[in-house]
Amino acid sequence: MSAKPFSKILIANRGEIACRIIRTARRMGIRTVAVYSDADAAALHVEMADEAVHLGPPPAAQSYLLGEKIIEACRQTGAEAVHPGYGFLSEREWFATALADAGIAFIGPPASAIAAMGDKIESKRLAKAAGVSVVPGFVGEIADTDHAVAIAREIGFPVMMKASAGGGGKGMRLAYSETDVRETFDAVRREAKASFGDDRVFIEKFVEQPRHIEIQVLGDRHGTILHLNERDCSIQRRHQKVVEESPSPFVTPEMRRAMGAQAVELARAVGYHSAGTVEFIAGADRSFYFLEMNTRLQVEHPVTELVTGLDLVEWMIRIAAGEKLPFAQEDIRLDGHAIETRLYAEDPYRGFLPSTGRLTRYVEPPPAEGVRIDSGVVEGSEISMFYDPMIAKLITHGTTRDEAADRQVAALDRFLVRGISHNADFLSALMQHPRFRAGTAVTTAFIAEEYPQGFAGAPASAETTRRMLALAAVEADARARRAAGVDHRLNGLPTDGPRDWVAELDGEQHRLAISPTPEGIAVLLDGTALSLTAVQLPRGASGVMVAEVDGVPVAAQIDRLPGATRVTHAGRQARFRLLTPRAAELARFMLPKAPPDLSRFLLCPMPGLVVSIAVAEGDRVEPGQPLAVVEAMKMENILRAEKAAVVAKLHARPGESLAVDQVILEFAEDD
Repeated sequence: MSAKPFSKILIANRGEIACRIIRTARRMGIRTVAVYSDADAAALHVEMADEAVHLGPPPAAQSYLLGEKIIEACRQTGAEAVHPGYGFLSEREWFATALADAGIAFIGPPASAIAAMGDKIESKRLAKAAGVSVVPGFVGEIADTDHAVAIAREIGFPVMMKASAGGGGKGMRLAYSETDVRETFDAVRREAKASFGDDRVFIEKFVEQPRHIEIQVLGDRHGTILHLNERDCSIQRRHQKVVEESPSPFVTPEMRRAMGAQAVELARAVGYHSAGTVEFIAGADRSFYFLEMNTRLQVEHPVTELVTGLDLVEWMIRIAAGEKLPFAQEDIRLDGHAIETRLYAEDPYRGFLPSTGRLTRYVEPPPAEGVRIDSGVVEGSEISMFYDPMIAKLITHGTTRDEAADRQVAALDRFLVRGISHNADFLSALMQHPRFRAGTAVTTAFIAEEYPQGFAGAPASAETTRRMLALAAVEADARARRAAGVDHRLNGLPTDGPRDWVAELDGEQHRLAISPTPEGIAVLLDGTALSLTAVQLPRGASGVMVAEVDGVPVAAQIDRLPGATRVTHAGRQARFRLLTPRAAELARFMLPKAPPDLSRFLLCPMPGLVVSIAVAEGDRVEPGQPLAVVEAMKMENILRAEKAAVVAKLHARPGESLAVDQVILEFAEDD
């Protein structure tokens, strides 16, 4: 096995995956070339690479999807091979062919395999011929909406409509009725065209209570094809994976062997080499059906790496250089449990609306056992509307599944992200959810079933509340003492005796006293004594506070607000105030401020493009009626009426780009 199969490779991607590939290449002694758009001129992957080549303006179609420019960049820099990462050009047959014609190695599968598996319709035909279980459905081309309705009726509801060239959750809609098909079929076609340049759609039976299980395969150019166990990707939102883990708590050893054997047979049938993933949908009875094959590296590949000990990027590079796999199926290990969560720029408290902007603060959790972070941003980076909104991937490994999940919660408490909204609280809540911890009861409907009214924070146990109060109170007490001019030589902590306070957490008052001890801080909270040691206060108005509370390491995020503090811990945000006993008495007489009435307006829930408006001024609308379609992050969002009303005025037109909370239309006042 050669130490350095290539001298220089180009990474035809950006962000987190580009940085991840660069790290492996650097370890292997391979020089790297980054490519970038105008929006990524100061991006981390550009800084990390040995060389960088500019491609064009921010839209991917004018930069990262320009294969000819990437090939020219290889010629300019002398790059011998290209790693495409995932997305962009990773599954474009013509790109792999063009590289081969130019004498440049493609770090991926043969073009013929990409073509065979890239078309969802053709891939199902091939899978069936290879003896792989497939979902009942219609695998031909669908002419129009009426044809789609007829097909769905024949298959039997519910059905799933999918873009033939799709992936990443885009171009997919679940239909429970003919009305659903008529309302969304055209939207699926438009999303497919916008995202993949191909508006073909297929329809298949939707397996109820499904789990999404995928098998990682790895093959060399010499006929060896192996499977590297499974990943469970069942926790999804709008068909976008949120949590991935390996091994699956649902899959039995017999099921693993059967799924692995089918995945290997399919890979062999298309002459596959490199890393790839065969995705299955599994029913409650452990029956499973082929969904698709992704002929590239997956976003969730790190969980497989942590349980097998293999670096998949390294083996993709070595296989592309012609090396043989030096291990056999029986050598593949399954060590412990790994979980990956995706930290996204979105607001779970507002229906997971996309968020864009600059990372004004970005501090990753400190190094810890069993914790890996794959990211492509630094403080000051921009989360752009042009690309995927993923900030980072948090991957944890433990001896047991519970240990891996506990490490997720602890790391998320220490992940400091400011300037944009993000989903860290939601991820923490998922990791603590009893149904997730049980493992076997998780399906792809988990999020919809457990959060039907949206996300409002993780439930707070009595222990979690005590810890939040103790940390927030000690931080606020230290500030109060500093403001009073008290000497603080011990890291800003109290040195001058006890103080009595009333702590208010989300409006509920608690009595407490704070006093110094030789070991740290003593807190008496509603009659319960807590001991805080190894206390580290946050720096500035926003930061992470850590301490050991009765010997247990705890972290909470502190954000100072006008007249209060927001404290975040274990997936819960709460408004905190530290009051003197007299101020607490007077606070009872303060009336809450009434929020403004915005019910007369349809507001744009996210930064996006108005695709269409379905009503006119003077129209009467009923609850649930579509009003407008807004596209954000290449996904179309249908905005519906919440009550019966009359449209008084339109404030936006199709084609306009709107900011969050910008008015789209106004309803007439109720008589």
